[in-house]
Amino acid sequence: MSKDDTKLDLKSLDIKEDKIGKLKEVFPETVTENKVDFKKLKRVLGEEIDEGKERYGMQWPGKSECFKIIQQQSVGTLKPVKEESVNYDETENLFIEGDNLEVLKLLQKSYYGKVKMIYIDPPYNTGNDFVYPDDFSESLETYLKYTGQVDAEGKKFSTNTETSGRFHSKWMNMVYPRLCLAKNLLSKDGVMFISIDDTELINLKSICNEIFGQENFVAQVEWQKRYTRSNNTDRFTSVIDHLLIYSKSPDYMPNLLPRTEEADERYSNPDNDPRGVWKAMPFFSQATPKQRPNLTYEIINPNTSEKITPKEKAWRSEKRVFEKYIQENRVWWGSDGKAKYPSIKRFLSEAREGMTPTNFWSYKEAGSTDDANREIKQLFGSKIFDTPKPTMLVEMMLKLSTKAEKGHIILDFFAGSASTAHAVFDLNKKDGGNRKFIMVQLPEKSDTLSEAFKAGFKNIADIGKERIRRVIKKIKDEQDGQLFKKDGLDLGLKVFKLTTSNFKVWDGSSEDIKKQLELSVNHIKDGASKEDILYEILLKTSFELTTPIKEIDISSKKVYSIEDGGMLVCLEDDITRDLIDEMVKLEPLRVVCLDSGFKNNDQLKTNAVQIMKTKDIEFRTV
Repeated sequence: MSKDDTKLDLKSLDIKEDKIGKLKEVFPETVTENKVDFKKLKRVLGEEIDEGKERYGMQWPGKSECFKIIQQQSVGTLKPVKEESVNYDETENLFIEGDNLEVLKLLQKSYYGKVKMIYIDPPYNTGNDFVYPDDFSESLETYLKYTGQVDAEGKKFSTNTETSGRFHSKWMNMVYPRLCLAKNLLSKDGVMFISIDDTELINLKSICNEIFGQENFVAQVEWQKRYTRSNNTDRFTSVIDHLLIYSKSPDYMPNLLPRTEEADERYSNPDNDPRGVWKAMPFFSQATPKQRPNLTYEIINPNTSEKITPKEKAWRSEKRVFEKYIQENRVWWGSDGKAKYPSIKRFLSEAREGMTPTNFWSYKEAGSTDDANREIKQLFGSKIFDTPKPTMLVEMMLKLSTKAEKGHIILDFFAGSASTAHAVFDLNKKDGGNRKFIMVQLPEKSDTLSEAFKAGFKNIADIGKERIRRVIKKIKDEQDGQLFKKDGLDLGLKVFKLTTSNFKVWDGSSEDIKKQLELSVNHIKDGASKEDILYEILLKTSFELTTPIKEIDISSKKVYSIEDGGMLVCLEDDITRDLIDEMVKLEPLRVVCLDSGFKNNDQLKTNAVQIMKTKDIEFRTV
């Protein structure tokens, strides 16, 4: 059987091939027949490395397996679920139910380099958190068994107890491949925020330094999650969580935060200066007089005639600059004019429009766990989720890393109760923004004794979806029932679920050749709808899941026009020459048809290939 070059690749992005391709662009002489010659690469880089020499790096049991997992392509797909969605045809907000490892792989083609901000709140490895599939080399299969889509024979998702011999390494094996895949999705100016507690902070920081590069470490923020102490502990009350921030590029600069009333209240005008309110800034620098002798000179207080020379710290500016401050009436010697050292007036009118963020976020500015629980109770009437994050915390991240009008994509692949989605809605409402989100959550089963289970929520994904729907209703009620306002506020949700491909994928390694040949004849799975197939094609041809789709009639056949005719998809079972000619006239960049639509008419298919080729149209079949 000859190879069919028109066949659409139904697997997720080949990470290994992608990286080799990038290496080949920079060092073409180091890649031969798609294989890297590492000796040549070392020579090109001018490095002679002693392979027997130990090198600095973080190692743990299972790390080598992580790289295999990253490179293993997914053959799954995402199935649209209209009945669980809101404003399905218009919205650009996504909720994907499924194992985030598989989902991240499936998003690689469509969202590579497109996500502005990622926030995740992964399991903290406290001993009973869900971690990853036991058989994580077969993630999709294990996921399907877990969710009951196929028969489960004792396989389950793992918890990580401290009695386990690899307590930390299991957690690291879970998070490492997910972070690697997530980094690919970040835009060049993208940034990632990760919540974590003390248990895995050191390990997580080491992993992030390796994946992102230490030069892309932005900050470690301490978030004040509580403001009261607990007497239920024998040691220290934990009142903070950590937030690690890494950027895709060292050039990342956070947005300035809006000025607060508290910050502006520090300015006053005790001398009635006509330039307005100001605050006194110390005239000292951090350098010593020995380090900066040019900043060590005598100053005379005009009110007391006292001569002052710095001893421990040098002045902030050179003498000529200080004399200019005197001429501009910027030097302040205190309300009585007798201060020991001078200060310099800094006027509010000269201050920056915003404030730089600090690495401590108090509960007043970023919310607390009490606030998070209160938000859940206001929406559901009870505490149905144990560890939500306050929307104020996520809003702080959004303000630092996104712009209202840019249509930035925000990803959270440990979505939980969907606090991130809630925060995106709230901030868009406040500043008229058009940010959009992608939430990913495993349908982890609710404990049968939990408030969530009693309220009818069988899994965590259901909680997240329902929270989003209730937030949408709340905001819609506040704005007179409009789901999509002209100012860009998108109050919608498009739900997808992870499942197996709609196609019986050819397995070249299979020993059952007869069975594989049968797949080439009837390769669409029973029960696959045209919409299911269409979205799988979108995913596998690098289109976003919210790409505009329009049904058009061509030669009495239904054809889907993707992104204003950029791609045409025909899922009809009877393809004709007239249909092919009419599609070509529309001048799309790409055409995808069902292979079965040619009904084994090789001549018609060959003609289609040649016609498309002469018009520079990429032609694929599935």
